[in-house]
Amino acid sequence: MSVTSDERRGLADLFDEVGPDAPTLCGTWTTRDLVAHLLVRERRPDAAGGILIPALAKRTEKVMAEVATRPYGELVDTFRGGAPLWSPLGWPVVGDQANLFEFFVHHEDVRRAQPEWEPRPDSGGRDDALWKALRLGARMLFRKAPVGVVLQSAGRDDVIAHKGDPAVTLVGLPGEIALVAFGRANEVARIVVEGAPSAVDAFNRSERGI
Repeated sequence: MSVTSDERRGLADLFDEVGPDAPTLCGTWTTRDLVAHLLVRERRPDAAGGILIPALAKRTEKVMAEVATRPYGELVDTFRGGAPLWSPLGWPVVGDQANLFEFFVHHEDVRRAQPEWEPRPDSGGRDDALWKALRLGARMLFRKAPVGVVLQSAGRDDVIAHKGDPAVTLVGLPGEIALVAFGRANEVARIVVEGAPSAVDAFNRSERGI
């Protein structure tokens, strides 16, 4: 089993546990909305473009709303079963790489929106996979930063995510840094942002993610 597969299974189990109307960190989306989003992304290439392209967002939202009307248990079981083989997201190597951040971040979007959540136990394999993905994707994820950005996690080589002066350093576990990289508030992720106060403030107000 890959880390991505573990995240899919864990997220599906959590969907079952909290039910269809639980909050998430994705704005007004409930868990029903989130699982519908994941299914459109994997199974409706005709409608998934709006996830990344604002001009196509209305089409994506319409199809997502239609998908969300299906029985919740059916939605979760379909997601748990994985992407179809006709979709590149269903190919083992491609899917593992393309889905890692998607599943990890949304797993935490559900977990951390619930009362009295606690961090998951440490996992060296998960941390290694996320750090590798951050090394590859950090420049894109932090491309709009108004200051330099350095990623730092104990026992790992620093990653220069964005060149600039002044700069801030994000210190924490790979998963916590990944959440910030995808635009989750620093208050949700357990990281430390080091740097001059003005640089830290500018970073905190900046847009991040794909």
